[in-house]
Amino acid sequence: MSEKKNIIINVQGGGSSAGARAVLSEVAEVGMLSRELQGDEKALIPTIIAYDAIAIIVHPLNPSCNLDITEIRSIFAGEITNWSEVGGNARKIHIVAREEGSGTRGAFDEIIMGETEVAPGAIVQDSNGAVREIIAGDPSAIGYLSLGLVDKRVKAMAISGVLPSVDTVTEKTYKLVRPMILATLENPGKETRDFISFCLSEKAREILAREGLVPVAPTAAGRSPKPDHDK
Repeated sequence: MSEKKNIIINVQGGGSSAGARAVLSEVAEVGMLSRELQGDEKALIPTIIAYDAIAIIVHPLNPSCNLDITEIRSIFAGEITNWSEVGGNARKIHIVAREEGSGTRGAFDEIIMGETEVAPGAIVQDSNGAVREIIAGDPSAIGYLSLGLVDKRVKAMAISGVLPSVDTVTEKTYKLVRPMILATLENPGKETRDFISFCLSEKAREILAREGLVPVAPTAAGRSPKPDHDK
């Protein structure tokens, strides 16, 4: 908007599913998703602008620091219920998850949970920030959020010995990774095309990197392959 004085951009939250629905119903020109398109959403045209690591987080005082995907799945399914089973103190595990429709939840369920349901006793929150606040105040809790929101109040766990970082996402050694997508209908208007072009520009890449995301390479913008996931 600072560069195009005649353009007004309104941004609303609500999760990836809400973003896709807004475009399908022509309420919005661009839908932002932090997961792959699903079902009837595949009628939309996706442009990948970056990749994001989902960090598994615990309280800094939790001595447990490394989990594999099977252990994470078992914890969130309610099969592993005490930290002593995975290198921590003898404390009951408190599960914190995102709400249905969240892109973070969708990516976590796809990569980690598969067909396994999250335990019904999980504490469900409607934002990454809310998840972080609960984990920061509860040494028994475990949750997940975008890598860019990890701060000193929480601790990111290594997955099979690999910590989430820009480098490990780029190298594809960290497996819990999701695409950041701008979705449109076919043949969007010029203003929408200009906005997407800006989001793929060098200036936008610098902004994305500052926020802890991994921008796609300029030559591969919008058509980067889906990262390999170990399920």
